[in-house]
Formats: sequence, C-alpha cells, structure tokens
Amino acid sequence: MRGRPGWFFTAPAAVLFAIFFGYPLAASLVQSFQTDSDGETVWAGLDNYTRLFQDPLVGRSLVNIALILAVQVPLMLVIALGLAQVLNLSWLRFRSGYRVAYFLPAVTTLVAYAVVFRVLLNTDSGLLNQLLGTHVDWLNDPTMARVALIGSITWRWTGYNMVILLAGLQAIPKEQYEAAAIDGAGSLRTYVSVIVPQLRPVLLFCLITSTIGTLQLFDESFVLTSGGPDNATLTPVLYLYENGFQHLDFGYAAAIAWLVVALTGLLSLVQFRALRTKS
Repeated sequence: MRGRPGWFFTAPAAVLFAIFFGYPLAASLVQSFQTDSDGETVWAGLDNYTRLFQDPLVGRSLVNIALILAVQVPLMLVIALGLAQVLNLSWLRFRSGYRVAYFLPAVTTLVAYAVVFRVLLNTDSGLLNQLLGTHVDWLNDPTMARVALIGSITWRWTGYNMVILLAGLQAIPKEQYEAAAIDGAGSLRTYVSVIVPQLRPVLLFCLITSTIGTLQLFDESFVLTSGGPDNATLTPVLYLYENGFQHLDFGYAAAIAWLVVALTGLLSLVQFRALRTKS
C-alpha cells in the first residue's frame, strides 16, 4: 500500500519513456537484423553486421571520429579547465559577464553556428582568411577540413565544460587550500595534490559526455563539409543518415547505430575504470 502513490506518480513518466525511448530502441535493434528485398522487409540475420566489417566507408568514418576524439576532446577539456581556473579567481572583475560570454556558444543552435563557421571559413571571402592574410582552403582540403571541424566543435563546447569544471572548483573546501599552504605546498603542488583529485569525478563526467557527443557528431560535419572532402570528415552518424535517409537502407543504418552504441558504451566503461582506479 505504501508504494502505490509512488507508482502512481512515476507511471506517466514510465509510460512516456517506454513509448518514446524503449520501443524505438527495441525496434531499431530488430531492424538491424532485417533488410529490404523487392519492397518487402525480410530477416537478414547477421548480414548487416557482417557488411559493417567489409564496408571501407565504415572504417573511414571510425578513423575520422577517432582522430577527432584524440585531438578535440583533450584540447577542449584543457582549455575549459584553464578558463575555469581563471574565472575562479576571487580578484577577477566581471566574472559573471565572462562566464555568460563563454557559455553562449553552447546554447547556439547547432545548424546556425555551423552555417556561420561555413561563412567564416570560406576560401575566397571568409573572415578568417582575411584576418590572417592567407588563402587556406579550409573546407575543401582534407587536413584543413578536419582542423576546421575540430575548431568549430571546440568553440561550441568549451564553455559548457568550463561551467561544469568551475562548479567543481568552487565545491572544493577552502580549508584544503589553507592546509596545503600551511604544509608549504606551492601552486603546482596544490594543483596536483588538491585540485586534480577533487576534480576527478567532474573531469570523468566531462570526458564521458564529451566522448558521447563526439561519437554522435553529425550537424557540424553535415553542414560544414557534408562529410567531405574525400570522406575526410565522414562520421558514423552521418554515414548512418546517408544510408537510412538517402539510400533508404534502414536495416543497415540501424546496424551502424548499434555499432555507435557499442563503441560509446565501451569507451565510457574504459574511461570510467581508468579514472576510478586512480581515485
């Protein structure tokens, strides 16, 4: 009897979760084992998953996303942590204004900011080339396109992670800083022995969420470069979109989606255990 009110209040949320998340998730898993044959959906077994390992574009998209993960996520977190440290200084004036300014990109519409970056990075009339006095083909050269993509993602999400890290810094008791000072610890020693251990759970959260977001990368690659040039910025989710909504191969698209899910879970588990063992 005591549990009935709780079930009554949680039932609407549970029903909505089942309809809009649970059912589509299960349906996509079933669909990943199906294919279309002469206009009819038939059971394909593991054919779609076998095809994944034979498709060179899947491998290319995974290499691209691995490069972005290896460069963009650490770069973004280092910048975010540095900004959080600066904005946590008690003597800094206009701190609230700086926080808002750095966080604004995170609330900008994905497509809108990607279009702005496309204009800024235009080879002939882009503002960046005009300011630098160069003629870099940012969006049509494979290497430069990756640089442009990493730069745009870093610009958008650095402020978001900065706010989270700043909250973690402000949660560290001042007594710990005072104790470190009494023990004769300098700024570097205090940072390594006091700040980093206290921030480890926050850093773990930022690392995992950033990894998940990067693995789901779609809007920037789609708007900026459409996966090009020469598939240099093709991501798994963009390739999923192309197969599902351009080629109408929904079974194969669902298999790609579950590959992304598996990679996300695996990387999150590795990151969690790596940081947890050091705590």
